[in-house]
Amino acid sequence: MTHKHTNALIKETSPYLLQHAHNPVNWHAWNDAVLDKAKEENKLLLISIGYAACHWCHVMEEECFEDEEAANAMNTNFVNIKIDREERPDVDHIYMDALQMMTGSGGWPLNVVALPDGRPFWGATFVKKQDWIRVLEQLSDLYQNNPEKVIEHAENLSEGLKAINLVENKTSIELVGLKSIDISVANWSKHFDTFLGGYKRAPKFMMPVNLNFLLHYGTATKNDDILEYTHTTLTKMAWGGIFDHVGGGFSRYAVDTKWHVPHFEKMLYDNGQLICLYAKAYAASKNSLYKQTVVRTIDFVTEELMDENGGFYSSLDADSLNQDGELEEGAYYVWQENELKLLLNDDFNIFKDFFNINSYGLWEHGNYVLIRDAHKEKIAKKYNLELNQLEEIISRNLTILKTNRAKRNKPRLDDKILTSWNGLMLRGLVDAYRYLNDDKYLGLALKNANFLVQNLFKDDGGLYRNHKKGKSTINGYLEDYASVIDAFIGLYEVTFEEQWLFKAKELTSYCFDNFFDSESSMFFFTSREDKIIIRRTIETGDNVIPASNSIMAKNLLLLSKLFPDSMYLETANSMLKNIQDNFENQGNNHANWLQLALLQNQPFYEVAIVGESYKQIAAELGQNYLPNTVLAGSKNEGGISLLQNRHVANKTQIYICRQGTCMLPLTHTKEVLTQLHY
Repeated sequence: MTHKHTNALIKETSPYLLQHAHNPVNWHAWNDAVLDKAKEENKLLLISIGYAACHWCHVMEEECFEDEEAANAMNTNFVNIKIDREERPDVDHIYMDALQMMTGSGGWPLNVVALPDGRPFWGATFVKKQDWIRVLEQLSDLYQNNPEKVIEHAENLSEGLKAINLVENKTSIELVGLKSIDISVANWSKHFDTFLGGYKRAPKFMMPVNLNFLLHYGTATKNDDILEYTHTTLTKMAWGGIFDHVGGGFSRYAVDTKWHVPHFEKMLYDNGQLICLYAKAYAASKNSLYKQTVVRTIDFVTEELMDENGGFYSSLDADSLNQDGELEEGAYYVWQENELKLLLNDDFNIFKDFFNINSYGLWEHGNYVLIRDAHKEKIAKKYNLELNQLEEIISRNLTILKTNRAKRNKPRLDDKILTSWNGLMLRGLVDAYRYLNDDKYLGLALKNANFLVQNLFKDDGGLYRNHKKGKSTINGYLEDYASVIDAFIGLYEVTFEEQWLFKAKELTSYCFDNFFDSESSMFFFTSREDKIIIRRTIETGDNVIPASNSIMAKNLLLLSKLFPDSMYLETANSMLKNIQDNFENQGNNHANWLQLALLQNQPFYEVAIVGESYKQIAAELGQNYLPNTVLAGSKNEGGISLLQNRHVANKTQIYICRQGTCMLPLTHTKEVLTQLHY
């Protein structure tokens, strides 16, 4: 295929950037040379940020960036920069904050016009072609005719961007108590949709970090209302159209209140975290739906998002080609009733009731998105079937649909490998192995962990951000370190191979050397090695992915239990104190921090298992839901102090310790569980 245009993005590895490599726009990737060029030519920067699975990014590309007239307006007066937000979250943070300060809302595509030095003064999300051309001409005229006004606005905005990211060091105050955590949850719970789960609004995002905290909080405080809400949400999500019943895995969010019609893109970061969440929920409840959800989500990720070497790709697009050869959102996933009748024959009526091929499951244009709204027992009773008979019928029918669906045009794959998202997926696999006890998941986890070590670790002990076709080009961010450290600690707890624990410790030391801000006692998002545009961001709010600082603070708490270094605990507590004032009124944005606070306010145990049967005993203990413990184990003497001087010949002993002080050893897991449970 010959292309009329080719721009500088052709040299990039990101699939999102490569999608724009043949636009008539003179796109550049974000780099020092391009920023220098803008300064030399005194040209405004036009910065457009998106990602491969973003539906409206594609629409704007079609309307504006593939259009000669619009491209001409961009090329004449601007240096045009295209950014994949997943590769460069550091740049995305700053310009998203700027957009929200300018307009009150944000989203992608994120389009910003900035001074040649990168300071923004105008921003918008999706813009139609004629509006786009008009506003670019106005901004260019304004900068040429009244630059002082533009520069003043950009200066004020830049000062604001710095101010909103300042974290005050509050290490002298008392650590937050249980009462504040209770108030936070009580205020937060006013927004809960106790019937359908999530919040009382649409769209509905799954927010695994929030549900993970609420599961822990409800269990620890024996709060039945919170547990009921958490389990309602988990059930409705797994029943909803947001879960792909045919192929497994979750889409990004639902556009309605019943988790029915998703935004159809599937992201690795959602699925990795949801595997982790449902595995823990299964350990806490033994609900078979949760186990099935874990199994089917891992099946999806390994079938669709796994590299042959064990790395995981980023996402599948929402759009795919329909029967008319046009890109359509959800085309790969939806079903027409007559199509289902032809494929399922005599089973159709049962399937129809199970997945609501009726007004409840109808989306638009005669398309159905499969959704459950009843327990299997109810449907089995209606058709006078045993439960296993119904399960067999549904499983058989889903296999038929999966085979048929595979003939359709598949959604586009974003095959870049991101370190932090791989860390989240690795943690999911670790927890799936721990709580479901399937060796296959440990094999996948070890393969991924070794892939990360071989491909994403730098010679200086740090991490790269990205990997594609043997190339890693971007320096790692705090979120890359935080998620890998967390996953490696978890991997140690199921394998007791000390290399993973020591790698986690080494990465933590690297973070202190290259990311830590002694002034605020927090970690910057970017390394000291990286150039700054406007500010070095400190990320504190937990979103769909927890804040890099909150993951890091929890890592430090766990490391403080395994290594006698007071700096770990002191730093974790300082970080928590800096954030805790937000809890009472903003619990929903600080769930990971709240879990850290909960761990600090209730007994936390180190469990050391030493002796011949240490792995077997650890597996028995580990498959229980014990969020207030960290496990260590060894056949003889281990390399960490917790395991030293504990070996007794011909015995396997279990030591329950608190901050290194241990009770008398036990030999039976039942005795241990009695002491560990709330």
